[in-house]
Amino acid sequence: MDPLVEHRPGTTVRARLTARGLKLTAAPVLALWPLGQRALRPAFALDLAAPVALPTPRWARVERIKAGDVRAEWVRAPRAADDRVVLYFHGGGFFCCGLRTHRRMVARISAAAGASVLSVAYRQLPAAPLAVSVRDCVDAYRWLLEQGHDPARIVVAGDSAGGFLAFAATLRAMEEGLPRPAAIVAMAPLTDLDHTAKAAHPNARTDAYLPARRVRRLAELLTEGVVPLDPALSPVNADLSGLPPVLIQVGSTEMLLPDAELMAAKLSAAGVPCRLQVWEGQVHVFQVFADLVPEGLAALHEVGAFVREHTVPVAVPAPRLRRRRRIRRTAAA
Repeated sequence: MDPLVEHRPGTTVRARLTARGLKLTAAPVLALWPLGQRALRPAFALDLAAPVALPTPRWARVERIKAGDVRAEWVRAPRAADDRVVLYFHGGGFFCCGLRTHRRMVARISAAAGASVLSVAYRQLPAAPLAVSVRDCVDAYRWLLEQGHDPARIVVAGDSAGGFLAFAATLRAMEEGLPRPAAIVAMAPLTDLDHTAKAAHPNARTDAYLPARRVRRLAELLTEGVVPLDPALSPVNADLSGLPPVLIQVGSTEMLLPDAELMAAKLSAAGVPCRLQVWEGQVHVFQVFADLVPEGLAALHEVGAFVREHTVPVAVPAPRLRRRRRIRRTAAA
């Protein structure tokens, strides 16, 4: 089985301007920010400041909860179904971003999918290594099941580092005997902690703001300095054969394109239906910039359609009953 690769051609002027702006602002910061335990602590401020630039839509309902021991929040668009759920893990390199930075995009996913979204505030660096982040995400999924939600109506989703967690948490949950969800959505997912292929790929020079050379240091922090890196920690190296259908979206010029392509190939080889959408000229997680980038909004509508496809039961038409012919009985002459 080959992955279904869908190329989305065309890059709007606004998308190009957004990429240029990120190259001038975010790229230098991420390239020079020291990746160490102390240096990562101030990164939480990005989530606190997010509502200024990314305010929650007025039409969205937000309910902060505890999913077991994990902080989370329900985000619901008007007319979002309560019995269909998107379990969402935000991106941010496992050390920044959070519920606030992604709330606006998550609300749009709720609207497009017609589903409630449970956005999870999993623990991150420097407070927690990768194993703790994965455990929090599994616990959030387990909590949903304990609340009576049907796994056939749950889609696990995430972007970037959250895409890594969408795969890793689903695999771990299935290993622990939990039922698989209906589908997985991964937007520009990190799927391989090994930096080698990313650093050698031409996109290492074309990505608008992600520095490929820093993935190695990030992996060391996530694994608490364990060297050499255990390949089993990367979802792309796992046994993927039991996973549900997957949608992957990625930009054609971003650093994580090889991760998305490799994951799509591995999924298809394992017999898992996979759609890989490659959006021309788009920056990393362009969906979060949907206010500026028209392609981001279009991509979120695709996510919504995919969620609906795999969580809304297909109505089976009732069988047509054949009318029995009346046999007129006549008395024998």
